Amino acid sequence: MTSQTITASSSGTWQLGNLTVNRLGFGAMRLTGTGPFDMGVPSDRARSIAVLRRAVELGVNHIDTAAFYFSALRSANELINTALAPRTEDLVITTKVGPGRDNSGEWWWAEPAQLRGQVEENLRQLGRDHLDVVNLRNKGRAVAPLVERFGALAELREAGLIRHLGLSNVTVEQLAAARAVAPVVCVQNRFGIGATAEQREVLRVCGERGVAFVPFFAIAGEGREEGVAEGQDQAVLDIARAHGASVAQVRLAWTLQQGPHVLAIPGTGNPDHLVENVAAAALRLTEAELARLDAV
Repeated sequence: MTSQTITASSSGTWQLGNLTVNRLGFGAMRLTGTGPFDMGVPSDRARSIAVLRRAVELGVNHIDTAAFYFSALRSANELINTALAPRTEDLVITTKVGPGRDNSGEWWWAEPAQLRGQVEENLRQLGRDHLDVVNLRNKGRAVAPLVERFGALAELREAGLIRHLGLSNVTVEQLAAARAVAPVVCVQNRFGIGATAEQREVLRVCGERGVAFVPFFAIAGEGREEGVAEGQDQAVLDIARAHGASVAQVRLAWTLQQGPHVLAIPGTGNPDHLVENVAAAALRLTEAELARLDAV
């Protein structure tokens, strides 16, 4: 499909609290290196900065990031700040807390009292005095630990450091428990073609509650951090050929057609892939094509 004049506005808009975003955004995870958490091979800095600036030129106004998106010599937050400041005030930047990584790349998980430090680190790296949206990345299925951590973020929201709160990697039960503590504007869960019944239930409940649903790995599918898996299902390939589109574009179009509350945040460090991803905002699949993909 042609991508010459298509911008992210073709995807329509959604409200994250009082913030309006185009439904097709950008994920910063792949900006830092050959792999999202590769400590050995940093990305080309100038290219990553150019990709961010081009994304904004193409109408992207919702950028997803995290302080733990870094590789050797590269930090996604720092790249965003360098590429887009002072225009970051005109964008909606969503970040995540909960997990952390030390300087060697080793992971750790924050206790409630440590979340303020993670929020302040994001503020410092992004050069902001507040964060637009902060997602609490969850670990496990227990409700009580999530509520305790979410309560700590709600206090930072009251203090003015955070405008809006979201969740990541949660169940329907956890979403309900968090919403009893403070408003939730978005849920960021793994979701894509071939989603399980449980994953679909979270999507449905978010729609009923007016909560944005933001899938991750929507393009990669089972490839996850490594990218699109080999051996794509024949249905995806057939539909891509029918539209003169790429597999990635079909997956993005399918994602956006799951509901008006669904946002897409495809990430790339490749300027050509960026243009291709944004062009998917205008791709409309037929009811028959959607049904075929839903059956995958």
